[in-house]
Amino acid sequence: MCAKKKKKRTSISRLKKTDNHVPGAVKYTGYKTGTATKLEIIDYSKDKYEHIDTEDIDVAFGFKGTDKVTWINVNGLNNSSEIERLGDYYKLHPLIQEDIVTVNQRPKIDEYDDYLFIVFKMLHYNKEGEFFNEHVSLVLGDGYVLTFQEADGDVFDDLRDRLKNAKGRIRNAGADYLMFAILDAVIDNYFSVIEVMSEKIEIIEDQLFDDDVEDDITKEIQELKKEILKIRRAVFPLREVVNRLEKTETPLIEERTNNYIRDLYDHIIQVSESVDIYREMIWGLMDMYMTTISNKMNEVMKVLTIMASIFIPLTFMAGIYGMNFEYIPELKFKYGYFILWAAMILVFCGMLYYFKRKKWL
Repeated sequence: MCAKKKKKRTSISRLKKTDNHVPGAVKYTGYKTGTATKLEIIDYSKDKYEHIDTEDIDVAFGFKGTDKVTWINVNGLNNSSEIERLGDYYKLHPLIQEDIVTVNQRPKIDEYDDYLFIVFKMLHYNKEGEFFNEHVSLVLGDGYVLTFQEADGDVFDDLRDRLKNAKGRIRNAGADYLMFAILDAVIDNYFSVIEVMSEKIEIIEDQLFDDDVEDDITKEIQELKKEILKIRRAVFPLREVVNRLEKTETPLIEERTNNYIRDLYDHIIQVSESVDIYREMIWGLMDMYMTTISNKMNEVMKVLTIMASIFIPLTFMAGIYGMNFEYIPELKFKYGYFILWAAMILVFCGMLYYFKRKKWL
């Protein structure tokens, strides 16, 4: 018989293999390859508003250089040729176009003469409680903002409503304020993600304290660890990005917008501090779980030890009179059997009383 070969388990298989290519080559590195590239175009001024949904990239070429502010939101990065066409039209550097479709890109900010390029992560939970970490790129230019997402679904619905109904100051401001509003929506949603994380931690803590531990609780704790690490990898670099954005000297950002960016920095600091707190709490959950298991094991061992301690002298007494020697004096005694039973019961009760006095029972 030939022995079966065991498959070697490795986490590397979960990573997508990327081929070496020329720097600046626009090649999508994600997994959402089945989505069509869709464009959402919002063109507005103080008195005018226009909203267009299309899959034709050419529609985006008619809004540059107007007196209005244009927000072009691209959903779907797998169609690299269309992304490249849009990037060429807006004169984006080839390395910028490459970063747009490289989904494992770390949050960062790059400054160019005519535009700013920002990479960040959009975090959210869906209705089923699944965690999503989506790569988003933003380009701020003169009178326009370009955003690139992997797929449909985002956290900008409230921003769209403010633009449509002219709520607040956004329709009276320029493209730099729109950039702030987009980043603000993303960072505000970080608070919602942190709140969900907090609820998950509280549920597991309650289960551990109530001794209502399920079999798959270790899996839940490991999932929480992975989620908090993803959140941390998204939040901490973005803190550096917002800090640099606040100190950037560029004509694309007005001074009054810098005041809002400073407030944005305060928000991301709050989020990062919360992430550190919940990270420590999650790390402590496994210790708490192991302590709970250890306490249960100690209780079992205590009961077994007490039972063994009680029955050791009883076994000794029974063993003495179970020996096959002919001349054991007590064997001929009429009431020996009953006296032995009485002695064993007295020993049993005496040890129980002793354990009670010691509060071991």
